[in-house]
Amino acid sequence: MRIRRSNSGPSAALPRAMMPISRWPVLALQAAFLVSFVACNDAPPVPSDQLQIDKRSVPDSCPRAVKEGDFVRYHYHGTFPDGSKFDSSYDRGTSYNVFVGKGKIIAGMDKALIGMCVNERRLIKIPPNLAYGSEGVSGVIPPNAVLHFDVLLLDIWNPEDSVQVETYFKPQNCSRTVQVSDFIRYHYNGTLMDGTLFDSSHNRMRTYDTYVGIGWLIPGMDNGLLGMCVGEKRMIRIPPFLAYGEDGDGKDIPSQASLVFDVILLDLHNPKDGITVESQYVPDNCERKTQVGDYIRYHYNGSLLDGTLFDSSYSRNHTYNTYIGKGYVISGMDDGLLGVCIGERRRVIIPPHLGYGEEGRGKIPGSAVLVFDIHVIDFHNPEDSVSITAQFKPSNCTVLSKKGDYLKYHYNATLMDGTLLDSTHQYGKTYNIVLGSGQVVMGMDVGLQDMCVGEKRTVIIPPHLGYGEEGVDGEVPGSAVLVFDIELLELVPGLPEGYMFIWNGEVSPNLFEDIDKDKNGEVQLEEFSEYIYTQVKAGKGKLAPGFDASKIIENMFRNQDRNVDGKITEEEFKLKDQEDKEKHDEL
Repeated sequence: MRIRRSNSGPSAALPRAMMPISRWPVLALQAAFLVSFVACNDAPPVPSDQLQIDKRSVPDSCPRAVKEGDFVRYHYHGTFPDGSKFDSSYDRGTSYNVFVGKGKIIAGMDKALIGMCVNERRLIKIPPNLAYGSEGVSGVIPPNAVLHFDVLLLDIWNPEDSVQVETYFKPQNCSRTVQVSDFIRYHYNGTLMDGTLFDSSHNRMRTYDTYVGIGWLIPGMDNGLLGMCVGEKRMIRIPPFLAYGEDGDGKDIPSQASLVFDVILLDLHNPKDGITVESQYVPDNCERKTQVGDYIRYHYNGSLLDGTLFDSSYSRNHTYNTYIGKGYVISGMDDGLLGVCIGERRRVIIPPHLGYGEEGRGKIPGSAVLVFDIHVIDFHNPEDSVSITAQFKPSNCTVLSKKGDYLKYHYNATLMDGTLLDSTHQYGKTYNIVLGSGQVVMGMDVGLQDMCVGEKRTVIIPPHLGYGEEGVDGEVPGSAVLVFDIELLELVPGLPEGYMFIWNGEVSPNLFEDIDKDKNGEVQLEEFSEYIYTQVKAGKGKLAPGFDASKIIENMFRNQDRNVDGKITEEEFKLKDQEDKEKHDEL
């Protein structure tokens, strides 16, 4: 990375002070400014004393021009009027760097550089009186020589300069800006003043992540990043004494180079940050809020601070289900899910130390702030029981439902967010069950007890008393709380617990003989069934309501057929009160 102060860590510091440039004597100029020697046998004629400047190329935009006291970096070719070369910065592979207007270079060049723009090219003809005069430079510049320079300006700065910041895009919503000690993630292109690219985070496809204002960056960048918003784009221009100074970086940044950074800020947080919760919608009716230990189902969109989506439960068409406050999710989400209502929508902003930290995970970069837009579908606690709320109760409500009763009722079944799951009304018929027989989920068996005909109630069933973690494929989501709006329409009293058939009145003392109509001393299933059906029809006996009568009778027959030979003898035949504490569906 090109903008750290040193490879040795944030505490290391590169030298920033620019070495002073002393006035060169002629021989020093010969060494540093006139390296390439070109012999000139014939001295040029004595020219006029006029400095001539030909502006060959001037950029469309020139925000700054050279003035006295500025420091410049430029490339040049130096030739005599006949075209023979006496010096070139290109041949040395480094620009010529100097203060302007301070007598550090020949007078003609001092004057010719004034007013130049970065990337401007000038052809400059300097007469000898503004160059090396009648003496020349022995062996290099003849006496009274006219000098031609083809100059391209690369950089301008002044010791009085500071960091220049130009914001060219700023989001409308800027609730927070970069402060000292914040940690940020940003992309940048780093160029020299002439547009030469020396580094880019975009090329590495990875943001640059750093603390601001604590010396991890060059001073100019530390200053230039302050006050930025997430999503803001700005140009930061840094003079060399606030960057890499006269040493450069040893690679792509030359000595005394001004730097230009085109920056977009993607992320911002402070190590002291907690989560931020922004309520977007809270239902008017909020009887209960989430607490530690609750189990919650919610939808979410997860994005980075710059809006990049990294995950969404909606795209999977499945809620995210988890316990709260038990470490099943990142700590920031554990905290952000507390105190929400069913149906509530909120935004939870989580700093990386409460999210996925420096390492990140999957599509989440290291040190990324996370933004979750969540919608709570339902929640419950494993300690919850069935909740029953009476909506209407008839004035005459004396006969209450109990285990074993045969019930006929209508219902609408929904999730806690109001999503309709099922309704008997759409089928045009009631739902019929024997209460307490396991024909419905356990919570419904509880919710239908002690109900009278005509009563209406709302029954809320937690998943551990409903369809559990698995749910019903394609119908009921896993771990869903169920809401039933019920109306009881009919109640047929059941039999005492343990009985599937009872007598209404006295039992015939000659019961076996009454059943054995052909008087052969044994009873077949057909005889047994016909007799029981006849007794029920006559009101002398009663089968348990809600069950298949033929199966009850078959079961009663098998219980009496003790040797399993397909018939009942008088020795096998017993009434229930004659049984020795056995539970059978017998007479």
